[in-house]
Amino acid sequence: MTSPLRVLVVDDEPAIRRFLKTSLSAPGYQVLEAEDGSAALAMLKREAVDVLVLDLGLPGIDGFDVIRSLRESGSALPIIVLSVRADEAGKVKALDLGADDYVTKPFGIDELLARIRAALRHRLQQDGEKPLFKSGDLTVDLVRRIVTVAGAEVKLTPREYDLLRLLIAHAGKVLTHRFILREVWSAEADVQYLRIYIRTLRQKLEADPEQPRLILTEQGVGYRLRAAD
Repeated sequence: MTSPLRVLVVDDEPAIRRFLKTSLSAPGYQVLEAEDGSAALAMLKREAVDVLVLDLGLPGIDGFDVIRSLRESGSALPIIVLSVRADEAGKVKALDLGADDYVTKPFGIDELLARIRAALRHRLQQDGEKPLFKSGDLTVDLVRRIVTVAGAEVKLTPREYDLLRLLIAHAGKVLTHRFILREVWSAEADVQYLRIYIRTLRQKLEADPEQPRLILTEQGVGYRLRAAD
């Protein structure tokens, strides 16, 4: 019998911790709790944890500092941030520091569970990346650099392929505009370049580019490629 996956919930509001403990325990997760950043970092040194669900607005050591500390120490622990609805700048900062995803308060538990599963899948893919990526009608042979949609080969420019390749490497994860521009253009480029390339990729890969189902926009933050099947 395998051990249950362990989730550490870090939030200074007891009601949210109780809600998350009840909701995440139901599908079989083992839930640990911490009320602030210091307690969370101390617990992570003592306990084996599979996923961190982290509020940003913590007393003392805040959520940003927790993310920074973990990533600077080399930890690859999946981090799902809890963020207030209007805090786009906070979401971007958390993702740039190394968070895997975010859920906006108030949130539905089904959405949070889906984001947790996606973050866990992403970490597994990073540990052993597969040569073939499939999501819906999209198939990408990463060895031969062949892209097909519904079985028909699609020709991409080198830059378009580089952008798609980056999205595939982080499928299911939100990538900020700044991160994508830095990785694909290797310089501080205007975000308008990115929007143009995203639009052309959608025209080539999506059944309906105006209602995309593969390359999803995270408003004011960046883009997310639908996770692999």
